Amino acid sequence: MMGTIIQITIVGESERKAAPIADAALDEMERLERVLSECRPDSEISLINAAAGERAIHVGPDTLAVVRAGLEISRWSRGAYDLSWAALRGMYAFQPGDERVPDAAVLRTKLPLIDYRKIAIDEEARTIKLLKKGMMLGTGSIAKGHALDRASAIIERGGIQNYMIFGGGQVQVHGQRKGRAWRVGIQHPRKNDYFASMASTSGSISTSGDYERAFIKNGRRWHHIIDTDTGLPVAHTVSVTVLADQALYADALSTALFVLGHRRALKLLPTAPSRFRFVIVDADMVVHVSPNMGEQLVMHTELEDRKLPQ
Repeated sequence: MMGTIIQITIVGESERKAAPIADAALDEMERLERVLSECRPDSEISLINAAAGERAIHVGPDTLAVVRAGLEISRWSRGAYDLSWAALRGMYAFQPGDERVPDAAVLRTKLPLIDYRKIAIDEEARTIKLLKKGMMLGTGSIAKGHALDRASAIIERGGIQNYMIFGGGQVQVHGQRKGRAWRVGIQHPRKNDYFASMASTSGSISTSGDYERAFIKNGRRWHHIIDTDTGLPVAHTVSVTVLADQALYADALSTALFVLGHRRALKLLPTAPSRFRFVIVDADMVVHVSPNMGEQLVMHTELEDRKLPQ
């Protein structure tokens, strides 16, 4: 669900205790997909998109929480992450054999529809409105995080402390495995291998890479992480991994940092809406690590002048 495989691993408990709790967590994620999926025409997100420029839509607490958090990241990153990016949906295609890049003139007509400042939330009325017709919310990168947080709450209420939830490029961890912190690998952007891992007993780890949905055309790498100012793939970053306290923010933060680049990311780190750490690999394969990382980063590859071997 949510466009990926969801896997829950629980350790140190009997199957009799763990299985129904894991099932309840998956049921909650399935419920949230019905509310938050952009692919379901009856979801609250789809109803907001359909009413863009016309009327406000009354929403439940989950949609309100997701859109509120998305706007927090949009404002914090000065639009490097923009919750209304989905006006560009369909402009690119990454399926093997059906790769497509947008016509430059058509792309320019879509860019004015991307503006998080035109997303209006009325907290008291619990409504959300897109102020311009043609705007679209794209919550895929943040709705899954909310679902991971909600699933984690169910697991912990069930008395389970040691678990991992895998959700594609995002992982939620808590407690320990075999007496030590969980370790989540960070993929080498140009090799089928891990150059490092993050060790943690709590939090959510998300990786955004220019290799995930990508193709090469006319000597250029086209991928799915777009600079919404230009509508083109970001060229100065190849990989970002974030460890955040809340899953709700992790994926959106990794996307924002990918667009921001390491210098702006360092500058904005102290004011982020959720505490996080990062590893950024830039276009020259130089590895940049946030100063608050500590010993949670475990390197598996020796760097040369801070660069990954290619």
